[in-house]
Amino acid sequence: MRKKYFSKLVSYMKNVYHVDRGLNKLSDGRVNPTYSTGQVILPVLFGFLLRIKSFNELNFMIKNNEFSKLLPRGTKPAQVDAIRDTLKVIDINGLNQKNQHIVKKSVENKVFENGTIDGYTVIAIDGTKFFGSNKKSCPECLKNTKGEKTHCFHSGAVMSTVGIGPKLVIGFEMYKPGQDSASKDEGELNVAKRLISSVVKGHNKFIDVVVYDALACNSIWINHCKNLVIDVVVRAKNNNNNSLRLAKRKTNKSEAVEVWEDEKGFEKVEVYESTFTMDNVEQPLRFVKFAIKHKDKKRTQIMIVTTCLDMALKTLYKIIRARWDIENSIFNNLKTECGLEHCFVHGGKAVEAVLYLIFIASNILHLFLFRRLRKQFTTQREMVRLLLKGLYLLKYKAELVFSSA
Repeated sequence: MRKKYFSKLVSYMKNVYHVDRGLNKLSDGRVNPTYSTGQVILPVLFGFLLRIKSFNELNFMIKNNEFSKLLPRGTKPAQVDAIRDTLKVIDINGLNQKNQHIVKKSVENKVFENGTIDGYTVIAIDGTKFFGSNKKSCPECLKNTKGEKTHCFHSGAVMSTVGIGPKLVIGFEMYKPGQDSASKDEGELNVAKRLISSVVKGHNKFIDVVVYDALACNSIWINHCKNLVIDVVVRAKNNNNNSLRLAKRKTNKSEAVEVWEDEKGFEKVEVYESTFTMDNVEQPLRFVKFAIKHKDKKRTQIMIVTTCLDMALKTLYKIIRARWDIENSIFNNLKTECGLEHCFVHGGKAVEAVLYLIFIASNILHLFLFRRLRKQFTTQREMVRLLLKGLYLLKYKAELVFSSA
C-alpha cells in the first residue's frame, strides 16, 4: 500500500502521544504474570482502533498473528483469557492518566487553539447506557426490576468536545448503584457534576462552555458550573421553575431581535431573547428562543438558558445545535462500529477498563484523521478499512515494533 496508513498510525501514536510508554507504565493485580500489563493491553487497544466488536473477533486476529509485527521479536501476544483476567484487576488510574495525557498533548499541540465554535472550546455532557443483561450481573450493576424480572445494566455520563475539529472524549463517570435494594441508583446530574469537577482539576482553563440538555436547566447545575468558572448553555423545555415560566411569557410577547434567512437548510430562523433571574441563582441569566421555519413549512423551536450574557446569538445557536455531536460522533458511532453496547468482559474493573480503551482508541483515531491525514477520508469506516489492509500487508514486510518494552 503506497501510503502505508497503518505504519503512519503506529508512528503517530509513538512519536506524538507516546502511547507505547504509557502502556508500559500500566500495572495490574495479577501475581507472577507471564505477560506484562502493556503486552496484554496492546492487542486490545489496536483491536478497538480497528473497530472490533467482540473479543471473539480479537481472538481470531491474535491466532492469525495479525499483531506479530507490533511486538518485539520472539514475543507472543497474550491470549484472550489472559486479557480478560488482566482487565478485571488492571489499575484504572493508569488508563485514566493515559487518556488525560492524550487530551493535554492535543492542547499543547494547539489542536484547539481556535476553539471548537467561534473561538470558544465547547464540551457536551450526556448520559448513556453502555450495555445490559437479564442474566449477567456484578456489584456495580444498576438494576431495573419489573415484576419478577431484573434487568442489570451499566450506564455513565460522558464528556466530549463538540463543534469543529476532532471529537475527543475528555472523561466519563459511571453511575453508582444503590447501597441496598431499597435505595435508588445514582442520578445523571450527580454523575455529571462529579465528572465536570474531576475534569476541571486535570484540565484547568481548557473548557469555556459546557452544553447540556434540559435535565440541567436548574440552579444546582448552573451554580456548580459557575463555581468552576465555566459558562453554561442548557436546553429549556417544560419546567416548574416559576422564574423561567415568566421569562418565556415575556419573550413570547416581544419582537424578534434577529431574523436569519436561509439558515443552513431552514427557510427562516427568528430569534427572541430576554434577561431574567432564576430562583437560587445570584447572577442574571439569558433566555433565548430560536423559532425555526422549515422549508416544508413545519415549525420547531429551540429554547435555551445561558450564563453567556454577551455571546453572539449566532454562536449560541451553533453551540446548542452542536450538542448533538456527542450523540452522533461518540455514542452512535462507537455503538455501531466499536461495540460500545457489547459486554466484552464483566466483573472487577473490567467494564471501566474496556471503556477507557475504547475512548482512547476513538481519540487517537479522531486526532490521526484530523491532524495527520487532514481528513482525507469522508468516513472513519473507509480509513479503518485501509488500516486493516495495512496491518495485513505488514505481516509480509519488514518488522515494525510498537512496544518499547
